[in-house]
Amino acid sequence: MKRLKVGLIEVPMGTSLREVIFEIGGGINNNKKFKAVQTGGPSGGCLTEDHLDTPIDFDNLIEAGSMMGSGGMIVMDEDDCMVSVAKFYLDFTVEESCGKCAPCRIGNKRLYELLDHICKGKGEPGDLDRLRNMSYVIKDTALCGLGQTSPNPVLSTLDNFYDEYLAHVVDKKCPAGQCKDLMRYFIIEENCVGCTACARVCPVNAISGERKEVHSINQDICIKCGACMEKCKFDAIIIQ
Repeated sequence: MKRLKVGLIEVPMGTSLREVIFEIGGGINNNKKFKAVQTGGPSGGCLTEDHLDTPIDFDNLIEAGSMMGSGGMIVMDEDDCMVSVAKFYLDFTVEESCGKCAPCRIGNKRLYELLDHICKGKGEPGDLDRLRNMSYVIKDTALCGLGQTSPNPVLSTLDNFYDEYLAHVVDKKCPAGQCKDLMRYFIIEENCVGCTACARVCPVNAISGERKEVHSINQDICIKCGACMEKCKFDAIIIQ
């Protein structure tokens, strides 16, 4: 099983992202599909497969929508949700803000709240325009480099993974299955043998069904703990 190599490396300017990730780093954990790479620390942008041949230097990374920053590089695979990734990095910025200027102190909190609503399935289509507009206002009006670059994760994921945002807002689904509030556990009728194992392990009694009959999950009660899926021996429970 191939595992990604992590650590501190030194490469000459102009080395491509592809070389660092796949040749030096060894590729993606567990042979998962590459999805994105975030460069430059929390204020960097998230780049896609189309950017893998980008030479690593100051100008090219900025042109691609990211930055050199601290020189950090985080590689993400198909199981990562880019909306929650943007929220994760923005949470760091909110905590690190000195609070001197309103765009960073207040604006980034509003950005974070919008992302949080979207990850919880409470987002509206207009929120995507609000995210973008607010991000540009913060970049243009914040006093220091932290505030001016803080919206980069939001803008880069909006540009490169807009379909994921739409899925969260319009379909109320997280394609990567990472946003807990948007997860739904379902029982596949053809695979369910009615063993009752899932019902017995459910902590909130959300699963019903007689022995040797197809069971069902009450979505209004389910707390999405995953206990039923772990217990099922017949691959009858899936996440959608």
